[in-house]
Amino acid sequence: MLSRINSPADLRALTPAELVTLCQEIRDYIVPIVTRVGGHLAPSLGVVELTVALHRVFETPRDKMVWDVGHQSYIHKVLTGRRDEMKTIRQAGGLSGFCKRMESPYDAFGAGHASTAISSALGIAIARDLADENYKVLAVVGDGGMTGGLSYEGLNNAGSAETDFVVILNDNAMSISPNVGALSKHLSHMISSPLFNRVKDEVWKLTEFMPATGAVRQTVRKLEESLKTLMVPGMFFEDLGFRYLGPLDGHNVKSLVNVLERVRGMKGAILVHVLTTKGKGLPSAEGDPVKYHGVKPLAAAVTSESGKVKAAPNGPAYTNVFSGAMLRLAELFPEMVAVTAAMAEGTGLHNFAEKHPGRFFDVGIAEAHAVCFSAGMAAQGLRPVTAIYSTFLQRAFDQVIHDVALQKLPVVFALDRAGIVGEDGPTHHGAFDLSYLGCVPNMILCAPRNGRELCNLLYTGLMQKENPFAVRYPRVSIPEQGPLDDSFEEIPLGSWEVMREGKDLCILAVGTMAGVAEEAVPILDRAGLTPTLVNARFINPMDEKFLNRMLDKHRTIVTMEENVLNGGFGAKVARWLNDMPETPAHRRIHIGLPDEFVTHGSRSFLLKTLGLDAEGVAGRILAGIQTDVTLQQR
Repeated sequence: MLSRINSPADLRALTPAELVTLCQEIRDYIVPIVTRVGGHLAPSLGVVELTVALHRVFETPRDKMVWDVGHQSYIHKVLTGRRDEMKTIRQAGGLSGFCKRMESPYDAFGAGHASTAISSALGIAIARDLADENYKVLAVVGDGGMTGGLSYEGLNNAGSAETDFVVILNDNAMSISPNVGALSKHLSHMISSPLFNRVKDEVWKLTEFMPATGAVRQTVRKLEESLKTLMVPGMFFEDLGFRYLGPLDGHNVKSLVNVLERVRGMKGAILVHVLTTKGKGLPSAEGDPVKYHGVKPLAAAVTSESGKVKAAPNGPAYTNVFSGAMLRLAELFPEMVAVTAAMAEGTGLHNFAEKHPGRFFDVGIAEAHAVCFSAGMAAQGLRPVTAIYSTFLQRAFDQVIHDVALQKLPVVFALDRAGIVGEDGPTHHGAFDLSYLGCVPNMILCAPRNGRELCNLLYTGLMQKENPFAVRYPRVSIPEQGPLDDSFEEIPLGSWEVMREGKDLCILAVGTMAGVAEEAVPILDRAGLTPTLVNARFINPMDEKFLNRMLDKHRTIVTMEENVLNGGFGAKVARWLNDMPETPAHRRIHIGLPDEFVTHGSRSFLLKTLGLDAEGVAGRILAGIQTDVTLQQR
């Protein structure tokens, strides 16, 4: 059956029984692919019937369907001509793991961050109206997207916008509590039927000819609302101006098709509440939807990037080191609390939450609130550690400036997934934090080169009595080292570490790039250079004393960072050099991420492609100093 589906139009030739068969075939197809190459498995399994029904009823791509986040979009990709490419998903040169306008005309709007679907889809609907065009616009939101304030801002606007607009709320118990009942099901069927709406319109018109029309209409409206209040858990949406339908069984494809066909003929703002089970059809995923939300590739998965077996990481991930450090720091700092925005597992705070539930706060997908909430606690003497992905802190930039830095509040930001994250691609790379945080007054900004330094920097941040303190670290395993002990050492603010003394050439490396620079040094040695290597762990403030000493001994300055060059560490060093009076001319080489959105692929593949592996860095340095030395094979 699935092999016959090359576009949504093919779904309209299937019988209701064949649609049921197709849904099972889709699950059988998607599970082995995602478990092999990795990706968002449980969210996709939960929306199989819903996605089939939506594409059966609505005429995409003419009708515009906007998926929130993109976690739930895999089935959408299968049905829209990308079935055979699914084996390349999240790999370099393959399909994106999220919706992407440049990938397919069926992807009406790109996504990757949560809670954007309603606002963006409403914008599409208004653009349609202004162009006097006629097509349907849908926003499919759920899987936590309704915990974000942006969704409610969009709902508030949409309900009063006087436009035809449909919101599909996929309630998989990760956003809104389920509420099912026979009366609710019956009422949803009734108020979505053409007969009900026609009769309602006629009754409404008749009241125009009655005396005291306003009073009569008010009474009719109150009766309708009272009926819905008794039977439907959707009065909140009704009050916002939406016609509410549901809750519906999200795994009954026949019923979904019937309701959606009626919805397609309705006018105004409509919200369809669909109940689904995350991970549906895979017992292990149904039992642990958090674990199966995003699965890693199998250890023996062969990638299209290299054709080689992926090697398992040697040591613990930075996230795990952070998780353990938080437990030990909690004993030293009783005033410490932990905050996250729906990422307890992803940031490693789940262990802290289990041991210190009263000191742990998961605020949902609400990054701006998380930062402002942390600022409020800091203002009263608590020491919040706000763990958040680098890319998601972008959503709270105003709160970082206005509510934290301006007031010099000692909030510690633990920025996970800094730099290149890999398969999740441009929506998730932490490519900008050194730039957007580095320009904020009062912000202390640092990056560890290994797990021990991460622990010590967290401790240093908690020892500060004022000013925000941000620690950025990547989604990788730490360099090999001995076991971490329970002790902590405060690191002087702004101090750098000389890892190797040399001459002529000085490499200032931030975070992960210190390890890459270490690997590049032997290549440079063989080329006749003797570089000094510095762990530039503090970006703000910088170690200006060391910079002054460095000027006399080195003619070439190299900066390395896993951040865009615009506004990053290299730009900061360059500005400092420019401002120094009577400074001899220095050759400067700045190595970092390009001024573009980096695509998806494995982290190692992307770093190599970008010239940020040891060979690439050494080659760029040699080219930068215009040497004729040939780069030897390692």
